[in-house]
Amino acid sequence: MTAPPASGPVPQPFLHDLVSCVKAPTVALSGADGQLRAAGAQGVLSHDRRVLSELRVDVDGHEPEPAGHGLRGAGHAHFTGIVRHLGDPGADPTVRLERQRFARADGIAERLELVNNARVPIVATVRLHVAADFAAADAIKQDGAQHGGRPPLDADAPGAAGAVAWDGGELRTTLTAPGATVDVHDAGAVLSWNVDLPPRSSWTADIDVTAAFAAGPPPNAFSPADDIGWDAVAVSGRSDLARLTARSVDDLAALALADPLAPADPFFAAGSPWFFTLFGRDSLWAARFTLPLGTGPARGTLRTLARRQGRRHDPDTAEAPGKILHEVRIPAAGSWLPPVYFGTVDATALWVCLLHDAWRWGLDVGDLLDPLDAALRWLTEEADPDGDGFLEYVDTSGRGLANQGWKDSGDSIQFPDGTIAEAPIVLSEAQAYAHEAALAGAALLDAFRRPGSGALRDWATALRERFAATFWVSDEKGRFPAIALDGAKRPVDTVTSNLGHLLGTGLLGPDEAAVVADRLGRPDLDAGYGLRTMSADAAGFNPLGYHAGSIWPHDTAIAVRGLAADGFAGVAASLAGGLLRVAPDFGYRLPELFAGTDARAGEPVLAYPAACRPQAWSAATVIALLQAALGLTADVPAGTLRVAPDPAFADWFPLRVEGLRVAGHPLAVSVDAAGRADVRTSAPLTVTTT
Repeated sequence: MTAPPASGPVPQPFLHDLVSCVKAPTVALSGADGQLRAAGAQGVLSHDRRVLSELRVDVDGHEPEPAGHGLRGAGHAHFTGIVRHLGDPGADPTVRLERQRFARADGIAERLELVNNARVPIVATVRLHVAADFAAADAIKQDGAQHGGRPPLDADAPGAAGAVAWDGGELRTTLTAPGATVDVHDAGAVLSWNVDLPPRSSWTADIDVTAAFAAGPPPNAFSPADDIGWDAVAVSGRSDLARLTARSVDDLAALALADPLAPADPFFAAGSPWFFTLFGRDSLWAARFTLPLGTGPARGTLRTLARRQGRRHDPDTAEAPGKILHEVRIPAAGSWLPPVYFGTVDATALWVCLLHDAWRWGLDVGDLLDPLDAALRWLTEEADPDGDGFLEYVDTSGRGLANQGWKDSGDSIQFPDGTIAEAPIVLSEAQAYAHEAALAGAALLDAFRRPGSGALRDWATALRERFAATFWVSDEKGRFPAIALDGAKRPVDTVTSNLGHLLGTGLLGPDEAAVVADRLGRPDLDAGYGLRTMSADAAGFNPLGYHAGSIWPHDTAIAVRGLAADGFAGVAASLAGGLLRVAPDFGYRLPELFAGTDARAGEPVLAYPAACRPQAWSAATVIALLQAALGLTADVPAGTLRVAPDPAFADWFPLRVEGLRVAGHPLAVSVDAAGRADVRTSAPLTVTTT
């Protein structure tokens, strides 16, 4: 994710205790009681603006007291509140308010139901307090953004009883509540209904909130995706795995957006509530993790990014010919970065890797070969400005990201004593991605009879040799690759989760991979809840440090897939099991990150309070874990599909996964308690199982 510039403490509003209803690019954030209050990040956000800052219900001036709530889907929440001042005398509640919320791409719908289970009739006034402030998402994220209402443009207009509207410039919010009386005030409006309920009856009111652009979508505004081409996914076996999969797949569908230049091309917005947009690295990893569900999001992500591939040199945006962008923003949304920003050292290599993997899963990539050539040229020629043979980055504009790998916060690249490394930075995992991308690109060039594969393989070999000679360092526990080289080409010798990104890329030899796997499995990194971003032995370790000790599910999943690919299933299963252990604590909706506390010491699972939920690459994590447990690999061009469950994942079995796809054909995989696999597919492939 994009971290803001370091300028003292950043009081981001907490998100962990909010209920989030999502349908990209809209999210409704409320308390557990269902109320959207004028506080913190609460409200309805759409297109990076808070289009409704308050939606609060009371009955006769009393707010219902929360009795329970639950998510019925990514965009459907149900809240129950007790109305204690009404109904029969006695201890048992007899009047309650049920509240259903549904998120849509263009707003939300709510249904209020006042239920009278009493033996006596009730008379009440139900009131809805509403306001809109149109605060920019970036401003809300950085300081909570003071809530302030704007007077409604129109209230109870002829033919629109119970309607109010606000003008936010580019965006206009309209709220309709049929039958309500409207009272306008400086901070917003109050809509009210007088309710007369007989015993054993109920009253309902429907509320609709719509946000629309006043003069059409501005530049960089993405559209909701209608279809991502997936079947219904069902997991049978472990209930925690089944629930995590169901919630995650639903969240991914809710995060799907489409390129307005090609509405049939879906991709995953990075996450809610701050990142309803295209992120190169995040969208690529989410599409890559979910390839076993279908290649639709991979196709859309690859094409959407290729349309915006760099074509010129621009130091202000970090654009360069062939480079894949970092993120896209609506110009007026308040982001401190340029609306189209290319400050990423790794997205270009990851684009090539996804292209290759999607091809292996059956995607026709023939229309993306020219963007492939351009990406490979940037990777092998322009990504190394000082000519030392490594990819590196530095923010020459002074207004971009100081760190341009996935750990993009200001303190993420630090020495063991806590000293911050100075740019230019040579990231270890960027070299691994580049090595993998060069070999993947060579395979694609050979398959499509295009020149240049030999030079790419030679380049990858030279990179591998340079890495082995330069990055390996030692501490009291033995050898390991440094996280980075600093501007003076000194190894930044801190043990971090970046080690996991080196595996499965071909950058390490077998003996080197074994050393890395051993380090990943030690308790300073494997917290029992997943993989810590930084070793607990480092001076800068903080279990709540954004990139300095916390646990990111996607980061753990990258390590799991690399460990499984290189033959270290035991460590992979331990890390994967840690994520399953925490899933219930987060309602089976894995957050962007959480605290790197110690499961073995009995420390509790702790939220990182400002973490986004749902987050695309966190939601996609469970599919990567399933693929590792099943030992599932596809090579459609070679006509093969392989399933090889490893005994290290024995406590995941028996397991059945339905709703997978390969080469456009349905695929179901079962593994019995003894680890024997069975595959069902109509794809014309040779299937091997072990």
